[in-house]
Amino acid sequence: MQFWFEEFHTRNTKMGIRVEEQLFSGKSEYQRIDVFNSPEFGRFLCSNGSVVFSEADEFVYDEMIVHVPMAVHPHVKKVLVIGGGDGGVARELSYYKEIEEIDVVEEDKMFVDVCKDWFPNNSVGLEDPRVKIYYENGLRFLRSRRDYYDLIINDCTDPLGHTAGMFTKEFYGNCYRALHDDGIMVYQHGSPFFDEDEDACRAMHRKAFKSFPINRVYQAHIPTCPAGYWLFGFASKIYHPLKDFNEAKWNERNIKTWYYTTNLHMAAFMLPRYVEDLLSEEEKQL
Repeated sequence: MQFWFEEFHTRNTKMGIRVEEQLFSGKSEYQRIDVFNSPEFGRFLCSNGSVVFSEADEFVYDEMIVHVPMAVHPHVKKVLVIGGGDGGVARELSYYKEIEEIDVVEEDKMFVDVCKDWFPNNSVGLEDPRVKIYYENGLRFLRSRRDYYDLIINDCTDPLGHTAGMFTKEFYGNCYRALHDDGIMVYQHGSPFFDEDEDACRAMHRKAFKSFPINRVYQAHIPTCPAGYWLFGFASKIYHPLKDFNEAKWNERNIKTWYYTTNLHMAAFMLPRYVEDLLSEEEKQL
C-alpha cells in the first residue's frame, strides 16, 4: 500500500508526492502544520495542506531571495526578515560577515519549533548570534520601525490566512518607512502561470510598484511550487538590481551556493513575455 500527499494547485491540477511516513502533525493558533518524509523530496513541511518547502528544493528559494539583493546593496548592516521561521533565509544571510543585525519576525512559535525539530539544516540559521526572533505580527512590528533597516525580506508564504496583512498596501508603505534612504525590499511574488494565481500576482506588483520608485520582478524554478515556477519582487529606493549589481564583489565572498550564480542573477530578470505583459498592464493602470 502506498501513501501519497496530494495538493491541488488549481481545481483541475494537483501535485502528488509519494510519502514514506508522516513525522509530525499539529495545529497552532494560526495554521495546521504537517511534516512528511518522501523518497523524492526528503522531508517536506505543509501549512494547511499546502507545501511550504522541502529539503530537496528549499535552497532555490532561500538563495534567490537573499543573494540577489545582497549582490546589489553595497553595505547591508541591518536586515529584517518577515516570516522566515524555518531559518533558511537567516542561514543564507549568516554567510555575510558585514551584517550586524538579523531580526526575524515570525508570529507562529510552533512553526519555529517544528522546523528546529525536523529541519536542522534550515534552523541552524536561527542560531547565529546576530539573529533575534520576535514572536509577533509582522505588520504591527513594522509600524514601530522608522529608517532602521538596509534590507527587508518578506518571507511570508501566502497572501491568505494569518499572513494576509503582509501583502497589503499598508505593509509595503510600512516597509518603505522602515528602510533607510537606500533600502531594498524583496518578497515572494507567487506563481503567475495558472489563472487562479494571476490576480494575487497582479495585486502584489501593483502595490509594490506604487510604494517604491524602483521595481523589478525575477524568477526561479522550484519544483514543489505551482507549475514549478516562482517569482520574486525586488523593490528599492535607489538601487537597480541590474545597473547596481556588483558581480565582482559578490564573487569575492566565495559563498558556496547550489542555485544562485552571478550569471543567473542577470538572467533571472529576463522574464517570459506573458509575465512581462501581466506586470506592464498593472503598471499602466497607476
